[in-house]
Amino acid sequence: MRYYFLGICGIAMGSLAVLLKKKGHQVWGTDVGVYPPMSDFLQEHDIPVYEGYDVQHLDQEFDQAVIGNALSRGNPEVEAILNRRLPFTSLPELIRREFISTYRPIVITGTHGKTTTTALMSWVLEVAGLSPTFLIGGISRNFNSSIQLGQSEWFVIEGDEYDCAFFDKRPKFVHYFPEYLIINNIEFDHADIYPNLEAIKDQFRKLLRLVPSSGLVVANGDSATVREVTQTVYSRLQHFGKESEWSYRLNRSDSQGQNFEVLKDGEMVAELSFPSPGEYQIQNALAVTAIARDIGIDWKTLQKAFQSFKGVKRRFEYWGRFNGAEVYDDFAHHPTAIAATLSAARKKFPQQRIIALFEPRTNTMVRNFFQEQLVDSFSAADTIIITPIHRQEKLAPEERLSLVRLSHDLEIRGKEVRVLVDYSELLPVLQDTLKKGDILIVLTNGSLGGKYQEFRDLVQYGK
Repeated sequence: MRYYFLGICGIAMGSLAVLLKKKGHQVWGTDVGVYPPMSDFLQEHDIPVYEGYDVQHLDQEFDQAVIGNALSRGNPEVEAILNRRLPFTSLPELIRREFISTYRPIVITGTHGKTTTTALMSWVLEVAGLSPTFLIGGISRNFNSSIQLGQSEWFVIEGDEYDCAFFDKRPKFVHYFPEYLIINNIEFDHADIYPNLEAIKDQFRKLLRLVPSSGLVVANGDSATVREVTQTVYSRLQHFGKESEWSYRLNRSDSQGQNFEVLKDGEMVAELSFPSPGEYQIQNALAVTAIARDIGIDWKTLQKAFQSFKGVKRRFEYWGRFNGAEVYDDFAHHPTAIAATLSAARKKFPQQRIIALFEPRTNTMVRNFFQEQLVDSFSAADTIIITPIHRQEKLAPEERLSLVRLSHDLEIRGKEVRVLVDYSELLPVLQDTLKKGDILIVLTNGSLGGKYQEFRDLVQYGK
């Protein structure tokens, strides 16, 4: 097949393009943001990429266009495809057709933690000799890739609740028909497409209807919302968490949260360790443990996989030193994820000053929905540096996150706060703020107004 990708430089789109190329298909694409690391990734796999959108690109014959969910009506190539009645599909539908129908899907869902858990599940299968095919929404440091075309029947993918395309507003995960399903957590997000939490819960309920009776749902029992959604299931169900009634229970962990005991149905069955700090990482490991044990992976292999797990790029990823401070990068862009990351940092560095560099960027975070909750999210930080709101001109002032109010509320709690008026202030403010021994946590899912790569190069290479 000949696939033409519109929006090919998105992490999921580019990863799928490479996976299809490995499967023997002819693939090329176009995008407006053609820059590293995705441009390099595509070039390494000899996938041609056009810069920008032009109807002349459609002169190269293809069997199907794959239209990313970042594109909408009004795009010149989208309009030409519709007018000419050319064949097109969405990324999730193509995944269903190319992989779901012939593999055994393990689908990882939740408001946060999907990428790390998907990478961990894939690594456990790999260490067990099961050679999975996987599609991860980030770069696994164990594989140094977001994809693998494996040799077994297993297919691991993170199931996003975001919509598929302008012509298919259902969540991506409804196309994935999981045999095994992990639900890590369910919270409000994606304010641009969901009006409230109830609408998101409804989509998860619909997803549960797609799991076969022989399948297994592994759900976070410590989350009241997840328990509510999983009250009615049509398959086997196991909960994980800290409470005594759950199938897989975290009994205790050390102060770093890296060594822990596992109880199965009330009986202590294993003592394990996990290299990444934070109890939320242990929760990810418990969820993966439930599936691994169900498909027959032994405890020794699990421990070997956990101890050798390197994590995912942009998830508490150590960069190096800047101005004497140790710098870590994290993708956290939701209040709960921000709080978990900073709490893990505080446990890892109890005596050091923690500075959080926060970019309000997603369609949810730029709104005032989490105005008050954000204040609590920074409890473990000493200093908070806040960048300008991403594309704030697209929001009415009454809908927009108030940085003045956020700064004021944080200062009342004794925090030092610096709010940037412009991204040009970023490096000077960091140089003025950071001191030897500090810990800087970069919290963004974006590019820091185009300064991300420049700052990273300064940290890693002293450029």
